[in-house]
Amino acid sequence: MKKTLPIILALALLAVSCSTTKVLGEGEYRLSKNELQVNNTNEFNANSLRPYIKQEAKGGFLFGWNPFMSIYNWSASNPDSPFGKFCRKIGSAPTIYNPDMVEASAENIRHHLDYLGWYGSKVETDVKVKRRQVTVGYNIALGKRYRIDSLYFSLPERGEFARDFMADTSALSIHIGDWLSEEALEEESERGSASFRNKGYYGFTKHHYSFIADTISQPGRTILEMHVGEQSRNENTADPAPLSKFYYNKVSIERPVSLNIKESILRELNTIHPGGQYSEEEVNNSYRRLSSLRFFSSVGVGMTQVDTNKVDCEITLSQSPLQGFKVNLEASTNSSGLMGVSPQLSFYHKNLFHGGEWLNLSFMGNFQFKFNDPTRSDEFGVSAGLSLPRFLGLPYSFFKGPSIPRTEINLAYNYQNRPEYTRNTFSTSFGYSGVLKERITYQFYPLQINAVRLFNMDPAFNESLEKNPFIKYAYQDHFDAGSGGNIYLQSRSASNPQASFNYLRLSLDLSGNLLSLADGLLRHNEDGAGLIFGSPYTQYVRGEISTGRTWKFGPDHRQAFATRILAGAGYAYGNSSALPFEKQFYSGGANSMRGWQSRALGPGLSEPNSLFIIPSQTGDMKLEANMEYRFGLFWKIAGALFVDAGNVWMLQPDAVLDNFAESIAADWGTGVRVDMDFIVLRIDMGMRLHDPARAAGERWLKPSQWLHRNGYAIHFGVGYPF
Repeated sequence: MKKTLPIILALALLAVSCSTTKVLGEGEYRLSKNELQVNNTNEFNANSLRPYIKQEAKGGFLFGWNPFMSIYNWSASNPDSPFGKFCRKIGSAPTIYNPDMVEASAENIRHHLDYLGWYGSKVETDVKVKRRQVTVGYNIALGKRYRIDSLYFSLPERGEFARDFMADTSALSIHIGDWLSEEALEEESERGSASFRNKGYYGFTKHHYSFIADTISQPGRTILEMHVGEQSRNENTADPAPLSKFYYNKVSIERPVSLNIKESILRELNTIHPGGQYSEEEVNNSYRRLSSLRFFSSVGVGMTQVDTNKVDCEITLSQSPLQGFKVNLEASTNSSGLMGVSPQLSFYHKNLFHGGEWLNLSFMGNFQFKFNDPTRSDEFGVSAGLSLPRFLGLPYSFFKGPSIPRTEINLAYNYQNRPEYTRNTFSTSFGYSGVLKERITYQFYPLQINAVRLFNMDPAFNESLEKNPFIKYAYQDHFDAGSGGNIYLQSRSASNPQASFNYLRLSLDLSGNLLSLADGLLRHNEDGAGLIFGSPYTQYVRGEISTGRTWKFGPDHRQAFATRILAGAGYAYGNSSALPFEKQFYSGGANSMRGWQSRALGPGLSEPNSLFIIPSQTGDMKLEANMEYRFGLFWKIAGALFVDAGNVWMLQPDAVLDNFAESIAADWGTGVRVDMDFIVLRIDMGMRLHDPARAAGERWLKPSQWLHRNGYAIHFGVGYPF
């Protein structure tokens, strides 16, 4: 590591020192920076005006340095060569200074300050040129602000609108004493029009509002008049109809004859009924409730005015494919020649009993082996899940909002044959899933059951377990009965957002607490553990949290910088001395520490456990951080550079976290992605930077060791790793 440090520093110095103006043409300058300064107050955030600058300079990542701009400038000598084209693909071109944009930006800022209520603001520009780089300064003197002293309403005299308006004044977002601004008036127009559409006023929009602000007739005072007209500002009818509430007349649901779904389901999900008062919120709720079936390719809810106070509602549904298959495949190999292949095939049906019930059948395998070596690990699994579009035990009418919880029933069987043992696992769960808000989803399982049986234990492995009680308790027959759930928050609802986004995922499992209440009635084994069906029941708590953010930028958002932080821990107590093996954490693989194969890392500073011929390293706690830069290359091909850091650790009573920093593993690597819009295929090669399993003083790997034995791993996967 000491020898490679000067090389790394030299490369970094070379990159920093590279000119970022080599690619400029004759008479061109690079826009280096825009500086914003408000001169007459410290209470205004000048940076909030940056979006109104028409030409923004490209910022730096590290102390003002933008490495991707430096890479782009490497192409200056020969831009048409393969190397030059590659640098331009992954690099970032400098912003060419355009003087015409400066005054246009100043005018843009002035208009926006007027909109915010700073009237008569002044914006002066200052352009500084140093070599071939330009810094543009915007010096701002904020104008005058006016507080609202009096607020009057001018309302239609006909009909009941004036009464409904006055009843709504407690919800006004404009108050006496507030600063006057077009922004505040626009906000109130939007709020008010939405509120009245929910109260029956079909077709009422923000354009029915107009405002007059008087700052002259009474010096030093601002009088604001809010006017609501019977017609919008875009209309000019000689005899407009009075504003009135609307009611549903005819309500029809149109769907193809081939769309075989129970009429009762559609009626229950639809909350729009003849004679009911129109409400935009109710229309949106019906749309989202029907869409949540994920059974239709499109849902349309249209309104047609048929009288002075009536609308016909037509709901149109179109069919999507009812059933199909999904295929997923992950594969990996490392420098020792160990291969891992994990195929998965799923069949789905979205209308099993003609009521929007989802059936999902999944078949999976996990095979690890070496060529010309009889040692291998085989795993097979089958699962069936049934999702019902209702909350069993409660009627649809109980849920008034846009989301109906679904009932989830799952069954699964897993068979694993390893050199050390054979294991059968039977699982079942019952629970509910749904949407709390548009971007918050949840799953709650009040009942989760796992029954695990081990047999064909290798005598040498079994003898080793007897010498290590902690590991022994993790590898025994057991019965797991408890509850759990997870919640997922995301800033954007799309499955593959085209703009920057972030997310947060929380999960929690509890097991054995209810069974422990009846512990006195159960048989116990020689260790004092209570038995269910002849096996000890488990008792533990396990939680996990992961959060991430992805920044997308560049043309067509083909560049992205993605990050993730993950932490989890489990603790066994009461009837258990250790977490069951299937609940322990592991690291490595296509979506984790990519310098290692799955389950090949940790725990802590431990060397690979000699008990396992095929890697099976696990722990009670996991910490991991990942960063990845993604960039478009050509066609649908993209590249990636990534860094991972983390590990798993054991938390049994005699374990310590000394040398915690030394036990953190690190890798870096590169990959290729093929984005076919509907699926992303990728291959990653991770190379170890810091390997805690090596002896002290040898844990930092030299570049010459990256491609040697136990120095790298290659992974094939579907979808992005995070």
